[in-house]
Amino acid sequence: MKEEEIIARVRTLYPDAVIDVAGEDCSFEMYVVTEAFTGMNTLQRQKPILALFKDDISNGGLHALSITAKTPAEQEGQGGLVQISL
Repeated sequence: MKEEEIIARVRTLYPDAVIDVAGEDCSFEMYVVTEAFTGMNTLQRQKPILALFKDDISNGGLHALSITAKTPAEQEGQGGLVQISL
């Protein structure tokens, strides 16, 4: 899987998001910042993103995906970090 593909998938859910992906082969870290996360708890932020990669994780095409999901206010240091690692 390529970084561009990961970004394109997440953009289908959050077209206005700032998305940064780092990694290679089948292990990636993703940072997603969007106002859409406002008022959401950790699980509510993670579930839709992880659902985009369910098949890739199941078939072994993606082994590790670490997601940091923040609002712009949190990105500026006004809130907490939300992260999940598979």
